[in-house]
Amino acid sequence: MFAALSSWEAGLLLWIQTHLRGPVADPILSAFTHLGDAGWLFIVLTLALLLWPRTRKIGLACAFGLLFSLLFTNVILKHCVSRVRPWVSFPAIVPLVAENDPLSFPSGHTSAAFAFATALLRAWPRDWAHSRAVKTGAVVLAALMALSRLYVGVHYPTDVLGGFIAGDLAGLAGWYVSLPLSRRLQRPRP
Repeated sequence: MFAALSSWEAGLLLWIQTHLRGPVADPILSAFTHLGDAGWLFIVLTLALLLWPRTRKIGLACAFGLLFSLLFTNVILKHCVSRVRPWVSFPAIVPLVAENDPLSFPSGHTSAAFAFATALLRAWPRDWAHSRAVKTGAVVLAALMALSRLYVGVHYPTDVLGGFIAGDLAGLAGWYVSLPLSRRLQRPRP
């Protein structure tokens, strides 16, 4: 399925490796991409939302989004597609970070980032102060995570695109599933 795209995508990764990598950006983007390992950055942000009563419903949507992202991406899609990492097929690609998972499609980091961002976008009330800034920040954070995966050379562009789509769908599903529980949280207790 990916054979025709892989050489073009590898060329893009080699171009990034040759023209964009450098001594300043390499450690910054390597550290940033590690924040997404196992979804930790987005799990911590979700826990923070869950702990504060005012944002608990948003945190619930994000938690379900992350759970669906894990299931869609790491449990189902990666094993069904079984695409190997770029450096396996193209040894000239040198990854900046170690990846223990040999499977590449879709990007789990990207999926988790966009699952969190999409759930937050749907659940965050429009009328709250700084709503636009919070939503923009979530999308920028997700986009940076996706781009960092290309920069460090551990995913093909279509892996990142697949992660975006899976994450967006997971975030929407997480928001939708959280609605009945959110309504229960809203009801006053007798």
